[in-house]
Amino acid sequence: MTDSIRWGILATGGIAHLFTSDLVQNGHTVQAVGSRSQASGDAFAAEFGIPTAHPSYEALVNDPEVDVIYVSTPHPFHAEHAALALNAGKHVLIEKPIALNAREARQIVDLAASKNLLVLEAMWTRFLPHMVRIREILAAGTLGDVRSLLADHTQDLPDDPEHRINSLALGGGALLDLGVYPVNFAHAVFGVPETILASASFKTTGADAQVATIFRYTGGQIATTFSASDTLGPTSASIVGAEGRIDIDAVWYAPTGFRVLDNVGTVLETYVSTEFPGRGMHFEALEAEALIRAGKVSSDIMPAEESVAIMHTLDAVRARIGLRYPGE
Repeated sequence: MTDSIRWGILATGGIAHLFTSDLVQNGHTVQAVGSRSQASGDAFAAEFGIPTAHPSYEALVNDPEVDVIYVSTPHPFHAEHAALALNAGKHVLIEKPIALNAREARQIVDLAASKNLLVLEAMWTRFLPHMVRIREILAAGTLGDVRSLLADHTQDLPDDPEHRINSLALGGGALLDLGVYPVNFAHAVFGVPETILASASFKTTGADAQVATIFRYTGGQIATTFSASDTLGPTSASIVGAEGRIDIDAVWYAPTGFRVLDNVGTVLETYVSTEFPGRGMHFEALEAEALIRAGKVSSDIMPAEESVAIMHTLDAVRARIGLRYPGE
């Protein structure tokens, strides 16, 4: 492996464009792209100045000039394509959610461990500067005993039945596309919930349109999340403790600012979003590259085992709202 970690981009959809744009803008090495269509791969490579465009995912993962694969296909294909890369000896950064369900997540993590390769879920929010600072504030005990978390992720997305967000066959719906953010955030603050309540409404395709959850933890803490693909809400978040709270501005899961307030409303700290090229997805790439250089196969910030635990929580939410995907 050269000093530069060389990325391979598996698939050429919208999220792959966003991630690759951030990599290029921030000086990372994108060596190759793989697509099911040579024309699509060639167009993607031309757009971002990528040296090699492969006509298949198999050719990409077997490229000796690539060190790590970014898996950007829809959720139902994450396990298959992560395994393809791992079996070819490549580290993997897998777009969130890491898989369609906990069973698949377990398979991915176990395979990576058996190969001594990195597996990292691309939950970019955890690596953003404002979240780094929030973790520092929580660790310092500024809020006192942290008791609750509230977070929503709501977008007014297309109603077209053919759109991926409305397709059960592609894992579409509010929970795995949008709800994964606040559920992951709740895990980051409180860990695995002891009890899970959930309610949902659905589109005519069977995909979930709105999902509300209440998680209770062993220490009595409560986290509430709301996700919707048919309405645009505040998309803000708060962490509340006995001695104060953190109010995170919209859009809370992307680079943004926040305020720390005490119980009488005095502002203790105002955090202003950091300026950098792109939208901030390169921070997860920096983490992956640092781990690869250090010979580590899991992140302390987004541990592989926690990715599995989060999928168990999402599975439990789906069980409560009666949501199953084809083939399960």
